[in-house]
Amino acid sequence: MMKKGKKRLWIILLAISLFAIAGVSFLNQPRFGKLPSGKRLERIQKSPNYKNGEFQNELPTIRIVGNKNFFTSMYEFFFKTYPNTTPDPQAIKVVKTDLKKLDPDQNLLVWFGHSSYLLQVNGKRILVDPVFYKASPVSLVNKAFPGLDVYKPSDFPQIDYLIISHDHWDHLDYQTVTELKDKVGKVICGLGVGEDFEYWGYDKNKIIELNWGENAEIGNGFKIFCLPARHFSGRGLRPNKTVWASYLIQTPTDKIYIGGDSGYDPHFKKVGEQFPGISLAVLENGQYNKNWPQIHTMPEFLEMEARELGAKEILTVHHSKYKLSTHPWDEPLKNEQKLRRDSLNVLAPTIGKPILWKTAN
Repeated sequence: MMKKGKKRLWIILLAISLFAIAGVSFLNQPRFGKLPSGKRLERIQKSPNYKNGEFQNELPTIRIVGNKNFFTSMYEFFFKTYPNTTPDPQAIKVVKTDLKKLDPDQNLLVWFGHSSYLLQVNGKRILVDPVFYKASPVSLVNKAFPGLDVYKPSDFPQIDYLIISHDHWDHLDYQTVTELKDKVGKVICGLGVGEDFEYWGYDKNKIIELNWGENAEIGNGFKIFCLPARHFSGRGLRPNKTVWASYLIQTPTDKIYIGGDSGYDPHFKKVGEQFPGISLAVLENGQYNKNWPQIHTMPEFLEMEARELGAKEILTVHHSKYKLSTHPWDEPLKNEQKLRRDSLNVLAPTIGKPILWKTAN
């Protein structure tokens, strides 16, 4: 009897060991990136928004509110049924444009669904948060809606500035950025995210890492300001080791605000006051949920953000490609329509189709 008990114990211990080894091996894959170290970590530790071993939001922020914990919320998200969260095939129109033939002198944008888009302004190409393969560490989770995965890095011309708002999987895709490497002039990212890019083979001289309140001259009359957002970061089990951010790009003719992922917060009003006359503001609109209202923009705050920024034109993103929440897939499109009814100038591009946008001149 004692021998059988010992045998079972050894089997259990072996199974636990194998599971632990498999978990470590999985988390050590290159796509998970690398935590900041060395001089980069020293710089991080001196940051005013880095406390108790993590970057912090300006306001106290709870990722999951109410009585539910993270695991309960995730269980409900994956296993409960919610109506109309996935579109019927062909419900979302996609245009395949030859991006290499776009006139670089035209001020235009091309949205690729979710938070990936290409901007052309003053002869420069700016690519934001490109995700063209995986929006999660495993293939079966966060798959693109059918028919929407039509663009790949090989479709792109040379990119002057690659901008990453934060390191979550639906904004920073390892395979996408490694395939884009030889086409990118400069990478602009939050403090700490540069560790991933160096690990993935990018020349450190091409990487501009910024913390909130910092800015950089990036050439040809372009200047970028790194500004707060109300969110969080992380690709593995240790969150908030890198900066999540919004950005203001100042060009020779325009001011473009890139909101990143963010819950409503006083920083929108501050940005509008600091940078009057914003030409275009790109705002998150989708994947919100009453269980996490502080880290994503709830619909009732979207108009307030737009008006506080005072932008001439609005583009909403973070929708129409993935199911990352429980709201109907087309609810963000209805939010856009409401903004128009409220007299805001909202762009509504077809995925992949270039549209012109107005400039300050």
